[in-house]
Amino acid sequence: MKAYGVAEAGAAGWALLLVAPFIGSFLGLIIRRLPDGLPIAFARSVCEECGVKLKTRDLVPVLSWLWQKGRCRYCGHPLGWFYPGVELAAVAVALSAVLVDGGEGAWLDCLLGWWLLTLGWIDLRRWLLPDVLTLPLVLAGLSAAAALDPSGLTQRALGAALGYMSLAAVAALYRKLRGREGLGRGDAKLLAASGAWVGAAALPQVILVAALSALFAAAGLRLIGFRLGARSAMPFGPFLALATWAVWLAGPSGSIG
Repeated sequence: MKAYGVAEAGAAGWALLLVAPFIGSFLGLIIRRLPDGLPIAFARSVCEECGVKLKTRDLVPVLSWLWQKGRCRYCGHPLGWFYPGVELAAVAVALSAVLVDGGEGAWLDCLLGWWLLTLGWIDLRRWLLPDVLTLPLVLAGLSAAAALDPSGLTQRALGAALGYMSLAAVAALYRKLRGREGLGRGDAKLLAASGAWVGAAALPQVILVAALSALFAAAGLRLIGFRLGARSAMPFGPFLALATWAVWLAGPSGSIG
């Protein structure tokens, strides 16, 4: 894995960095609206407090929020950190991709990273990994392999199958032993998508990184005062998404073709 500086990224890298906050703004709409079945592409943005339709000047990623001091221009209601948070996270994805793969190679990294960001954030907010996002991500990973690395397609297809079956089996065993849900089928489908992108051989790394990051998150919550008991739960999707992204960038999978 070769590391690049931002100055070495060229026009393609700078274009990704410039478009990233606008992508993040769109991802924020998906995260907020998709779980409730609300329209995304053609619906006007409105203030959720006063219902006023927002103008273009109100929708410039991050900058509008800063200019308006985090409040609605029309009613003064606090807007919260959600949209600027997603926008900055999308920029972080693009910056990571550019630094790892350079401008020309980062487009595929960003596609995967932004997709995983959306899924992880939805699961964190709603305990939901929608099929409309997980299943196309499986197909996208296999399509990328077929187009850019045909010799690795078998490994990716095997990874998708093993990813789904392994977590589905763990979920079924947990349900049988504990009498309640521990992992959802959405997690299994997300691991299938992970396998389709990183291949079967990298799946143990994904599961290890996801498990360790979940443990660190649980330890962090305890340190700041959250009481976690035997029946406490956290969504696993964000950790699977983070682990998939990390393994993709760190390994040879991140440079398909």
